[in-house]
Amino acid sequence: MGFDLHLEPAGPGLRRGLTDALREAVRGGRLAPGTRLPSSRSLAADLGIARNTVAESYADLVAEGWLTARQGSGTRVADRALPPTPDRPAPRGRPPGGPAYSLVPGTPDLASFPRAPWLRAARRALAAAPHDALGYGDPRGRAELRTALAAYLSRARGVRADPDRVVICSGFAHGVRLLAEVLRARGPGGALAVESYGLDVHWNLVERTGLRTLPLPLDDHGTRTDAPPPDAAAMLLTPAHQFPLGVALRPERRAAAVDWARRTGRLILEDDYDGEFRYDRQPIGALQDLAPDHVAYLGTASKSLAPGLRLGWLVLPPSLAAETVRCLGGTAPGVLDQLTLAEFLVSGDYDRHVRAARLRYRRRRDELVGALAERAPEVEVTGIAAGLHAVLRLPPGTEQAVVRAAAWHGLAVHGLSRYRHPATPTTTRAPDALVVGYATPPDHAWAGTLEALCRALP
Repeated sequence: MGFDLHLEPAGPGLRRGLTDALREAVRGGRLAPGTRLPSSRSLAADLGIARNTVAESYADLVAEGWLTARQGSGTRVADRALPPTPDRPAPRGRPPGGPAYSLVPGTPDLASFPRAPWLRAARRALAAAPHDALGYGDPRGRAELRTALAAYLSRARGVRADPDRVVICSGFAHGVRLLAEVLRARGPGGALAVESYGLDVHWNLVERTGLRTLPLPLDDHGTRTDAPPPDAAAMLLTPAHQFPLGVALRPERRAAAVDWARRTGRLILEDDYDGEFRYDRQPIGALQDLAPDHVAYLGTASKSLAPGLRLGWLVLPPSLAAETVRCLGGTAPGVLDQLTLAEFLVSGDYDRHVRAARLRYRRRRDELVGALAERAPEVEVTGIAAGLHAVLRLPPGTEQAVVRAAAWHGLAVHGLSRYRHPATPTTTRAPDALVVGYATPPDHAWAGTLEALCRALP
């Protein structure tokens, strides 16, 4: 068996030059201990030199202790003591080793990823894929996945989706960046109206395209959509389950947003990040169904499956589709992952996984609410009818102290103020609270996580 090995022998003789090059590759760490080297015949053929020269060079390095040679095991780099690396100071403010538990929202229970069904779907998809599927293909993504998503979103989320208007992207961040670039290209000086509480990573990403982000007003009933900034080219909303406050956008405010888009000819970007997870209410359909010509729908597998898949999708108004495709370039996810997700959807495995996950997360939510009722009854829990996180309202002025106490108990958790847009007026500040991602811990760590949280609360 041959192995590729890049070497550049140099020196007065081939044997010495090859020996020096191999020794330096081992000494410098390019060839790690235990690495198997090519056979003398294979390396001689690759370098265009005599086999005896390679064999003699190997023998020299075995004698020096750099290599080992055993019958049946070939020639390998010898184990050796590595020089100790200097200790690096831990980043300031981070405890050594990191937190033992995490309730940071945004991630599902990764240990529950459906590995076996996903592997079966991948095998079926690869076996059935035509040869041209491995080419560059349609920049919008594979037709199999766009068709499967159009059917699923129409059935499960009430989205009016045509496969020709579906674009596959590498998650929500990729999708919103594409749309921001399209909006920016339509005219300089525009802005994107965003909710007063959300993710700064998304705001920063949008602003790097040249758009400004302006927070929408907020009151006790959630985001106000009746008076967006006059220079807003679009509104970015999480209408089914606002992140992080956890409320659904009220019907009259959904209607106001749609009326604004129709009246002005502008756009609504709908982030439906966890719309499949509802517990104590009927599912709230997508806002896109009310105005498919004015709403760009963004979905992702990051909450339902895993963010590491880097799979997301856009359902675009006809006026936006061609411009968005031009911005895509070659940035769609890998075709094998697309085909696997298509098979996963068509086979029903996706529905089965979501339904099982919904039961598991509801059980966790109930355990969270029960533990708080028993051990911290003064803490009000809101935003629990749906989604993968809850908001724990704290006594005024205690948020930062509770976050520090949680870190002391080995728990990573975020305060609500972390998610506040910097331009939000202080008159619309939300109360002190924690944003608790109860889907994040694996099952084996859930009890310890809940205990650490209860200890940190006032």
